[in-house]
Amino acid sequence: MYSTLISTLLFSLFCMYATDTLALFLGTKRFKINSQMEKMTVTFATPVDEPNFIKIKKKVPENSIYVSPKLNKIKRDVVVPYQQCPRIAFTNDDSSAKNASDSSLYPPQKKFVIGVENTVCRNVLLPYVDVSASKQSIFSATLRNTYENRIFKFGEKGSGFRVKSGEPQDFYKLRDQCSDRGELFEDPEFPATDSSLFFSRRPDRYYEWRRPHEIADNPQFFVEGFSRFDVQQGELGDCWLLAAAANLTLYKRLFFQIVPDDQDFDDKYAGIFHFRFWQYGKWVDVVIDDRLPTYQGQLVFLHSTEDNEFWSALLEKAYAKLHGSYEALKGGSTCEAMEDFTGGVTEMYEMEACPPNLFQIIIKAYERSSLMGCSIEPDPNVLEAQTPEGLIRGHAYSITCVRYVDISTPNVSGKIPLLRLRNPWGNESEWNGAWSDGAPEWRFISEAEKEELGLTFDNDGEFWMSFKDYQRHFSRLEICNLNPDSLSEEELLDGHKKKWEMSVFEGEWVRGVTAGGCRNFLDSFWHNPQYRITLTEVDEGEDEDLCTMIVALMQKNRRQIRNTGADLLTIGFALYYLPHPDRVPKPLDLNFFKYNASVARSPSFINLREVTCRFKLPPGTYCIVPSTFDPNEEGEFLLRVFSEKANIMEENDEKVGLAEVDQKVVPQEPTEEEQEETNKIYELFLQIAKEDKEVDWRELKQILDFILQPELQQKKTLSLDRRTLTGTNATPSVTQTQTEASSGILLTLCRLICGTLCKDTPLSNLIPTPAKATPLNTTLKEMHINAFSKDICRSMIAMLDEDRSGKLGYKEFRELYEMIIVWKNVWIKYDTDNSGSFSGFELREALNSAGFKLNSRILNILMHRYGGKNGEIHFDDFMMCAIKLKTMIDIFKEKDADDTDSATFSMEKWLEYTLYT
Repeated sequence: MYSTLISTLLFSLFCMYATDTLALFLGTKRFKINSQMEKMTVTFATPVDEPNFIKIKKKVPENSIYVSPKLNKIKRDVVVPYQQCPRIAFTNDDSSAKNASDSSLYPPQKKFVIGVENTVCRNVLLPYVDVSASKQSIFSATLRNTYENRIFKFGEKGSGFRVKSGEPQDFYKLRDQCSDRGELFEDPEFPATDSSLFFSRRPDRYYEWRRPHEIADNPQFFVEGFSRFDVQQGELGDCWLLAAAANLTLYKRLFFQIVPDDQDFDDKYAGIFHFRFWQYGKWVDVVIDDRLPTYQGQLVFLHSTEDNEFWSALLEKAYAKLHGSYEALKGGSTCEAMEDFTGGVTEMYEMEACPPNLFQIIIKAYERSSLMGCSIEPDPNVLEAQTPEGLIRGHAYSITCVRYVDISTPNVSGKIPLLRLRNPWGNESEWNGAWSDGAPEWRFISEAEKEELGLTFDNDGEFWMSFKDYQRHFSRLEICNLNPDSLSEEELLDGHKKKWEMSVFEGEWVRGVTAGGCRNFLDSFWHNPQYRITLTEVDEGEDEDLCTMIVALMQKNRRQIRNTGADLLTIGFALYYLPHPDRVPKPLDLNFFKYNASVARSPSFINLREVTCRFKLPPGTYCIVPSTFDPNEEGEFLLRVFSEKANIMEENDEKVGLAEVDQKVVPQEPTEEEQEETNKIYELFLQIAKEDKEVDWRELKQILDFILQPELQQKKTLSLDRRTLTGTNATPSVTQTQTEASSGILLTLCRLICGTLCKDTPLSNLIPTPAKATPLNTTLKEMHINAFSKDICRSMIAMLDEDRSGKLGYKEFRELYEMIIVWKNVWIKYDTDNSGSFSGFELREALNSAGFKLNSRILNILMHRYGGKNGEIHFDDFMMCAIKLKTMIDIFKEKDADDTDSATFSMEKWLEYTLYT
């Protein structure tokens, strides 16, 4: 034995010096890479600053780890400036991936080369990521979530909003009621009071709420139609909303989707109007009255250039109601409002750092009827200054057509990429360079081509220009990708348009359970919600055999709770490649993230409502992990994925049900003393049960409380110290004990030395870890609780009370006591510091040990119901979780005898089960 220990020690010393050489031979040289994710905080400009700008407090770091595109290997000591690195990977990411010790469960992954070009954009930070890797086969069929086309009434169940009256606000019903009574509507949900104006302060003056006919003569909803000139900013810092509203006027169909034209100041006028907004996957119809805040008879906030036109002011009021107050609209991005107006996903590109295939991106966006706008960096000294080429700085242009045009000159022929842009002013302020109205370049285009383009040379603000000139003269591009429901089938057929394929999932980060934080917090990161997506078809017209995927992570309802002091969370996401989806657990566990790096991710964690990123990935299966930057930050989110071809997406989580109980917590054969104590408990049961031999919840509580009394804890047996998680249940002989004692010191010394020398090497897993001395036994006497609660005792009765008598017989009591011992052993295993509580992050594993398989949604519910405010679980709460789960699953399994994962209950039975249990 001693020779074996000495040999092991010498071998470990040799490993310390040979590891680097061995690693070089095996291609696994040790390296350390900064794995810290970058957190970015943005603040929005006030009205006195230039509108729609975001100030970045912390920029992208100067240094990044360089990855050779050819070798696909991480070089240990090569660090180059970010600006000089043409292709980088794993920048500020979880690159400290080690070689997995269990290659069967975690096969070594192909290292992906990621080209990242981070650009600080006007409204959002957007990267372009191009990932190249080998194709992977797809095998699994999954479910997809899609939007419902219905429109929810404000306050309707499922709308995400509550009303004080309890009844949803139906515009047509309310209008008819007011007309019949001959009165004007007054909205109780958004009253004409100071609370609807501000949530953080009192008004600095007196605001008078007036109806349009009290503000102007002959009020109109529209005056000669609608245009961008109907949107004029007032005193509120919501220029981001104004920019989106002005852009919306360029698209008639989308405009009337938000601003219904079935309302006016005509015969049906009743002081009530309605507008529709997209809110986190649902369209909500928002009803308002037409009382508007004024000061000295003039509108204070958004208004039209026409004194008697009110659609824009009423639109702003409806949007303010949606978010709780006018003040809640202060500070935001145009992207946020455009998404609420269209339900789409917005991207931003800076021309100085745009992807090489930008024109292809624009073409595909045009084919899918995406809204596209562009602008030039404004002159800080001149408002809307004009360039020598006829373009206006700081002005929003819309892209109305994108084409490859056939051109034939005396020297060359081919295709040229052209864009048609429109100045919303609709006047003579147009581009005067190449391909402008009447430019000589049009001589080389055939008449048939001109006719197909609908070419006209009018002073209408619309003009053509080459893509090359566009990149040279414009600063940024904004694309709002519409969701598939935004286009009707007729529009798709008439315009030969295409549509995005979309998957949508709603989720939640809950303190202590699913709010695991970013990859910097490895131990809790794997607890975040996970989503598995499979890409099967490559893009059309691509030579690279890659799939385009836009991932958009949006946090929900943050603007509505600003009055509570809450603000936007710092959010982001990461993508992990799954080459062998069948061989990894659901959800991906801690070991997976220890040994696997992400293949793509959001550019940074940032406090915007939505973080969006476009990727080009090979076909295969990936896992998306959305998270906040710090752990235990609670919030709801919406995850949307757009792809050119169909994608298959599902929650990467366990199927809810029963599983095998962990054998480490199953009681072993009891010792004589433990058996004697158990017998006394059963004798106590018979004494208390008396003639009917049954106990109710009061008598059960009396038995369990008696077990916990000090007189049963006076004598601690030696077997408790000898019985460990390994399940040893026999008292060792004297000779065996002496041998273990003499070798224990050497074993401990060997573990300490070898473990230190081999740390962070592939050999570290060969060093055995010392066994924990956590005792598992068959009694309750070591528990640090005084009594079981009334609710727990009642629930215990209901769990096993088959005849609904409110009592347990002797057989049922024995079954209950055995369950309690198992759950108690689970508790001891996870309450390692004996504090009487453990972190909610351990709840999944603890319940798995107890024989329950649960997904993140169920765990979130359990934490909301039984968890503490700091994300901890106490013994009573854990016992109640186990009891409720056992009861409800047993009831369901009884009704689902064929294992169809569905069950049918009558109303009577449903009430019986839910009320009693």
